[in-house]
Amino acid sequence: MDEHALKELIADELGRVRDRSLGLTTEVLDEAELTSQVSPLMSPLVWDLAHVGNYEELWLLREAAGIEPMRPEIDTLYDAFEHPRAERPSLPLLPPGEARAYIETVRAKVLDSLSSVRFDTDAPLTSGGFVYGMVVQHEHMHDETMLATHQLRKGAPALLEPPGEAVRTSPAGGEVLIEAGPFQMGTSGDPWAYDNERPGHIVDLPSYYIDAEPVTNAAYLAFMEAGGYDDPRWWDPKGWEWRTAGGKQAPAFWTREGTGWVRRRFGRTEPVPQAEPVQHVSWYEADAYARWAGKRLPTEAEWEKAARWDPAAGRSRRYPWGDVYEDGRANLGQRMLRPSEAGSYEKGASAYGVRQMIGDVWEWTSSDFHGYPGFRSFPYKEYSEVFFGPDYKVLRGGSWATHPLAVRGTFRNWDYPIRRQIFTGFRCARSAGGS
Repeated sequence: MDEHALKELIADELGRVRDRSLGLTTEVLDEAELTSQVSPLMSPLVWDLAHVGNYEELWLLREAAGIEPMRPEIDTLYDAFEHPRAERPSLPLLPPGEARAYIETVRAKVLDSLSSVRFDTDAPLTSGGFVYGMVVQHEHMHDETMLATHQLRKGAPALLEPPGEAVRTSPAGGEVLIEAGPFQMGTSGDPWAYDNERPGHIVDLPSYYIDAEPVTNAAYLAFMEAGGYDDPRWWDPKGWEWRTAGGKQAPAFWTREGTGWVRRRFGRTEPVPQAEPVQHVSWYEADAYARWAGKRLPTEAEWEKAARWDPAAGRSRRYPWGDVYEDGRANLGQRMLRPSEAGSYEKGASAYGVRQMIGDVWEWTSSDFHGYPGFRSFPYKEYSEVFFGPDYKVLRGGSWATHPLAVRGTFRNWDYPIRRQIFTGFRCARSAGGS
């Protein structure tokens, strides 16, 4: 792609992600809701709105274009590492109207500056090109965070329910055998990849089985009905402590109604759909289910090999189905406000026939978050390196709320094992010789 085409693509994607951000904030909620905090786990939505503009100013105006700061006095207000989410409502944040005016001014200056910025399209990581992709992905990530905030808010629905699409053919069902052998994990050449996805390296795995589709609500209900929440045999000790302290008996947003279960979803209440992948479960719940089922959670290497490796071609793909994103192969980008039924998107299956490894629900793995061999922080340590260690578990694959530009087969997400407000599910694995 030549420099002119790359700049046109950047301008288009910046416009699309901003339309999405506004559709989750100032276009659907009043000032009171934008400035309130629905949970200590989440920021007021007006913070997210101004934060994406401040991040854009920092990287695309100050760093890429060399333009003097517009509002340096607000930098610390919107620095995610200066202020945890619980304290952000007490900060002197820009009110919604001023926040929107600020981000619009930043965007106008960014588009004006594009003509003077020079990209080396052959070396995107050492040129201005990478930071534009980084900023687009960053805003899409915050849009998914905003959707989690919408899920936590009370009151009438604020988001329209998209019509969805009929994509389910027949459930894949069962397990898939992944044969022993090496594969390339991570990437060294993907221009959109973050530092924690790099460098590409060879990992040799023994054979194992992995579920052909995510665990469904029906399957998870069987665990619940079998007393899974009341039997400490299935729980990690810290998970059992978390479960008992909070009295957990079901995924987040589920409540018992009569003899069945209903869930709250963006202000609507509905019977729990049996065929959908379970979502809003913590790592501890996923781990407990897997133990009860006689399996375990996959390592992230096992997850990635099942998703990306093409044994016939002897190489890893960018997506399960190939190297180019194709619409209609995954439930991504808020096309629905829910996961698709398990077994959907047959054309999005991996070379092994494993389905829905991109989109629908983020999938917990058994792995702690660490850098790959040869890891180097880029462009700043606070994106990945400060989170390395046993406190965070790795999630893979994206969810229905993740935009296609912000996920690929190498993308790594991470969170505390107690988190449930994010759109998380899981699938199970087991070693070919046992569990």
